[in-house]
Amino acid sequence: MPQRTLTTDRLTLVPLTDDHLEYEVELDSDPEVMRYLDPGRPRSRSEVTELHHGRLAVADRVPGLGFWAGFTDGGFVGWWILEPPERPDQGPVRGQAELGYRLLRRHWRRGLAGEGARRLLQHGFADLGLDRIFAETMAVNTASRATMKSVGLTYVRTFHQDWEHPLPGTEHGEVEYAITREQWLGR
Repeated sequence: MPQRTLTTDRLTLVPLTDDHLEYEVELDSDPEVMRYLDPGRPRSRSEVTELHHGRLAVADRVPGLGFWAGFTDGGFVGWWILEPPERPDQGPVRGQAELGYRLLRRHWRRGLAGEGARRLLQHGFADLGLDRIFAETMAVNTASRATMKSVGLTYVRTFHQDWEHPLPGTEHGEVEYAITREQWLGR
């Protein structure tokens, strides 16, 4: 199944394209948006452009997975992702995906991150037949952890990674939350 447009009551999630690069630049240039993300500072246009090409490539790795640009009332909100695991400690690629989201600050605390995440869970389990979806963040990122919990993911583990330039709070580790298809169906 190719990546397709997804909708919610308030959001339209469209597969990421080159047309969305300027939105990504705006998103990654906000220091608060980047606070818990490597490199912990706003990214330059050239850095975002390089990352953009990698984001587009996610859709080619596993059919139906990828990045989505989110819009509400015609305006850009942020992006959401379902992508195959990349690190060995994340488990097998087959049957699972990592959930992620990043929103412009003006759209925080409106429930949009969770709304888009719930739609991606539905897409992953109902449309793609995934067995497990997980998400990760820094342990100190309480807002993202609250969103993960609100959409039904449960805490799995705290783990530590080696970072070339550790961010404040890195000493508390990263956390993983997850939900299985059976848990999602039982909700």
